[in-house]
Amino acid sequence: MIALVEERQARLGIAPLCAALGLARATFYRRRGGPPPGPVARPPRRPPVQALTPAERTGVLALLHEDRFVDRPPAQVWAQVLDAGQVPPCSIRTMYRVLAAHAEVRERRDQLRHPVYRKPELLATGPNQVWSWDITKLLGPVTWTYYYLYVLLDIFSRYVVGWLLARQESAALAKVLITESCERQHIGHDQLIIHADRGPSMTSQPVALLLATLGVVPSHSRPHVSNDNPFSEAQFKTLKYQPDFPDRFGAYEDAETFGQRFFPWYNREHRHGALGLMTPHDIHYGLAAAKWQQRAEVLRAAYHAHPERFPRGVPVPPPLPTAAWINKPLASPALLVPEGAGA
Repeated sequence: MIALVEERQARLGIAPLCAALGLARATFYRRRGGPPPGPVARPPRRPPVQALTPAERTGVLALLHEDRFVDRPPAQVWAQVLDAGQVPPCSIRTMYRVLAAHAEVRERRDQLRHPVYRKPELLATGPNQVWSWDITKLLGPVTWTYYYLYVLLDIFSRYVVGWLLARQESAALAKVLITESCERQHIGHDQLIIHADRGPSMTSQPVALLLATLGVVPSHSRPHVSNDNPFSEAQFKTLKYQPDFPDRFGAYEDAETFGQRFFPWYNREHRHGALGLMTPHDIHYGLAAAKWQQRAEVLRAAYHAHPERFPRGVPVPPPLPTAAWINKPLASPALLVPEGAGA
């Protein structure tokens, strides 16, 4: 049966022969050793009988180029030709096809073109190299009342270097927070990059002038891209997922009391999963290496006491962080200057 199909396939074709013989084409190809290599040559497709000739297409283009029609869309041209008692040379859709073939179809109105924002790519290999800051709203006692929580965070150590609670969002308050935090951390000129989103306080002129005065390089997220500021977003989630975080705060003093209790706990007691289960304070102030060695000795003693409980050998503590990235590049690990950085 396979030989019969091979013998007559040139004249009748494989598909009709297999159908007549009740043979699946897959079976034929499998037994023969697969389909012939290379694409199957097909005869050129004949144009439809109603298609315009090249001369007619040229005439359509000439009609659309006439002075009376040069600024009119094809639908208007088609209707005016018909109203003049003439038969339109083709349909409206065909007029569009002719124009598209000559690259003459485009949006005529001036459209708003958004600038292409560069993805920020920032690397921190130690504390006080890159900070991230953001503002989150805390619900007040009644609807449409909020308290604004400003938080400055070191992305390498996750240490909150400064925070501020206010009844409004203000660039002046942001200036105070940044200035005092830089003084507490002894930030030198050209030492620090501060990353933020594009909120009004973050992009305000007073904050920009302050950063230039302090010698701090500004960096901003792309518009509507929350992933460009992941450290601040994650820290806010930790704050709002606390068991004692209320649905609403009864007063400004309640929110401030919560912050005074939460941030010392976060910095000094919270074991962070990305920090090898160390606290942000340990990483920020260089205490983590000694604690890591202490943990390793405890685990080593546990192994020697009961080696049968550790089939994979001597256990070691989780590794300490060596770098923190905002948008780590896929190809080159080189630090790129952030979009919007000042001189």
